[in-house]
Amino acid sequence: MSANVSSTDLTDWQNWIRAELATSADLKLRTAESVAERILNAANSLIKCFRANRKALICGNGGSAADAQHMAAEFMNRLSSEVNRPGLPAISLTTDTSFITSYANDLGYEGVFERQVLTLGLAGDVLIAISTSGSSRNVAKAVSAARARGLETIGLFGQGGALADSVDLPIVVPSTNTQHIQECFLAIEHVICGIVERTLFGNAA
Repeated sequence: MSANVSSTDLTDWQNWIRAELATSADLKLRTAESVAERILNAANSLIKCFRANRKALICGNGGSAADAQHMAAEFMNRLSSEVNRPGLPAISLTTDTSFITSYANDLGYEGVFERQVLTLGLAGDVLIAISTSGSSRNVAKAVSAARARGLETIGLFGQGGALADSVDLPIVVPSTNTQHIQECFLAIEHVICGIVERTLFGNAA
């Protein structure tokens, strides 16, 4: 059996590819129209946090865990190769596998982010909560813990989840399609990091 797409299917697949990419692009444009102000507010919250020598904590599951790690890396390293700057303190709560697996084994997976927020989070820090469904239980518990400890909370969510009403600054992508929401999240994360970096450091070489 051939592993390649047959020549008779090429047109169908090319049309599907165009449709998928067009749908993704359209969602980004609709998101820009609906949440541009909230994206700017989220960036300003992080600017205030970093100027006060506080830190960002970031959490999510699956693809959103990868987003958390990606965003933390952009803050710690840099977004633009044109900006030579110090690192910004950001911690992805998805990376310590020894803690996550031990806690999940002993006490359950729902508390893996909450425990880290209660341990590491301080008033003036910011929690960035990421969930394509907008309803991840362990993310919800992290948000509750953050608010109790005086952290400001930013959320990146798909539409329809209850978490949008639980954070200080919700950024809701108007879709329930997981992969397209994730594609939009990455663009939003880069925009936020770009605003923060340019505001704090300009184009310093």
